Amino acid sequence: MNKRTAFFFIFSVMLHLSTAYGQANGEIKSVWKSFECISFKFEGRDAQITLPKKALAGNPWVWRARFPDYHAEIDSMLLEKGFHVAYVDTNNQFGSPKAVAVWNKFYSYLRSTYKLQDKVALHGHSRGGLFIYNWAKENSEKVACIYGDAVVCDFKSWPAGFTASAGSKKEWEVLKSEYGFKTDKEAIAYKNNPIDNLDALVKAGVPLLNTISLKDQVVPPEENSLQLVNNYIRLGGTATVSPCKSGIQKSKGHHYDIDDPQMVVDFIVKNSTKNSPLNSAAYYKMRSGLQNSLIQFKKNKKGRVAFLGGSITHNGGWRDSIYKYLKIKFPETEFEFIAAGIPSMGSTPAAFRLERDVLSKGKIDLLFEEAAVNDAANSIKPIERMRAMEGIVRHVRKSNPSVDIVMMHFVDPSKIEDYQNGIVPEVIQNHDKVAEYYSIPTINLAEEVSDRIEHKEFTWKDDFKNLHPSPFGQGVYAHTMIQFLDEVYSAPIDNDDKIVDRSLPDPLDSANYDKGFLVDISKIKLSKGWAIDSNWNPKDGKGTRPNYVDVPMLISNSPGSTIKYAFNGNAFGIVVAAGPDAGMIEYRVDKGEWQKFNLYTSWSGALHLPWYCTLASGLSNKKHQIELKISDDKDDRSKGYASRIRYLYINQ
Repeated sequence: MNKRTAFFFIFSVMLHLSTAYGQANGEIKSVWKSFECISFKFEGRDAQITLPKKALAGNPWVWRARFPDYHAEIDSMLLEKGFHVAYVDTNNQFGSPKAVAVWNKFYSYLRSTYKLQDKVALHGHSRGGLFIYNWAKENSEKVACIYGDAVVCDFKSWPAGFTASAGSKKEWEVLKSEYGFKTDKEAIAYKNNPIDNLDALVKAGVPLLNTISLKDQVVPPEENSLQLVNNYIRLGGTATVSPCKSGIQKSKGHHYDIDDPQMVVDFIVKNSTKNSPLNSAAYYKMRSGLQNSLIQFKKNKKGRVAFLGGSITHNGGWRDSIYKYLKIKFPETEFEFIAAGIPSMGSTPAAFRLERDVLSKGKIDLLFEEAAVNDAANSIKPIERMRAMEGIVRHVRKSNPSVDIVMMHFVDPSKIEDYQNGIVPEVIQNHDKVAEYYSIPTINLAEEVSDRIEHKEFTWKDDFKNLHPSPFGQGVYAHTMIQFLDEVYSAPIDNDDKIVDRSLPDPLDSANYDKGFLVDISKIKLSKGWAIDSNWNPKDGKGTRPNYVDVPMLISNSPGSTIKYAFNGNAFGIVVAAGPDAGMIEYRVDKGEWQKFNLYTSWSGALHLPWYCTLASGLSNKKHQIELKISDDKDDRSKGYASRIRYLYINQ
């Protein structure tokens, strides 16, 4: 598989997922060899799907054609390995164009309903060969591999009986009627049996495995499997025939034991999982969904959508794709998009700048929030991550109780390492705990990218390249987000459906930052050693960030310089520009013990980094006084003692 085409569609606003054309109803659940089997009617036909106890990543599956219980040991072995097994009864249609049409609908239904992998392994016995090969030739891009067991590959052999096979006169008449042949001569002239027109399958690289009995007189292999395999190989295809001879053979050699069922299972597993793209649906959780924003966009035809996060949200790419998708999905809706991504910002900055950067714009209908990369990179403590993320959720929902929220987890090398070692990154556990409690949808792109890299669909070094994704990586993100949105936004809404306010439960942590806000430095009473530079701009040639250069800064470079500030609330912090000369501060609350905070960061040598420094949290929610002073100690890497404060932040 060409890894560059695995997501060939992802920068266009694509992905209107397959519609479930057929209607399934009357589900009956049972147990088959310890596995759950769901039986139902599909367009009036018997159908079933058997579920593994634990599905493999991507939900690979095998589709049985005719005689679904024959050689069932193969099915049970595949179920143990994590495959789904599906079947629909088109038994008396002999793989005709009408049968293929039913299979097309059933494929779409299964993919949409059970999130199965897009490429399926086909398994047919006897006349089932007419089904699997005829459907596969029309749908070569959807086929992982084909396994045929004593399969009919030319109906002139069976049921017609025009060659070595005795055939079946009764079945032959049914087949002719199904295909619309008026005479035997017309049937003989038909040129689209499984042995014919195999070019598309060869081009798609679909491997074939057929087992046969050399004693089979009902479906003689010379005019069926051997003929098909020879034709396939001559076209350059990969095909194998395995004669079975060690077990009991009955029904004139047509029914026999499979010599090596494990070989068949290995063939299906290898070709269904190797280099096949995983299913993105495995990496998002719907929870309460996005019903309110769907109604808002469809009925009220207005939508305010905000994107809150760090540099991966700030940069162009996936966010632009979401803009385009929403505009196309809801062409009559007037959208306002708020891009509130700021590089280096995690959940704590988001919680305190939320009012300024997002909520001040008006009522938000849909919020995309991400912070997993920066919360980990910035070494934010787990309790603060959760207080900040919970604060964002509660603050937004207090502003608009009907707002829909999507929480996203982006990837970085440390998360790939964790997932490959079977560990869920701690920061994702923290954020997921909040999402689960408030029933917020999540999209775990960190896990998905990790799995796709391990699955060898692409590489970090050559394709994704960085935690700031390449265009290819942005496309991977966009693909999954749009698949998620298309699934939730394809749900029908009734005329009487209304937007529903979501009540807030008691908080997970009463000290969460749900009333966070920024305080302008002009509110601070200056003292000796401190001054405000109304248009600060560094002279050292090091990098800066927007809104942290050519703006007012409260500055001190003098050890011992002290400043005091009284506030009401349970948390307090400062936002600094931490550059090459960033020093240390000492602080205390309500005349308590002095504590130190190093303002110099891992990035300060090259950048005056915007840095949120939480100095106190979990306080009683009352009036407090904080004292700050420039320490006479500093980081060994720092060139000075500077403290440059852009804002204070408080949670009341």
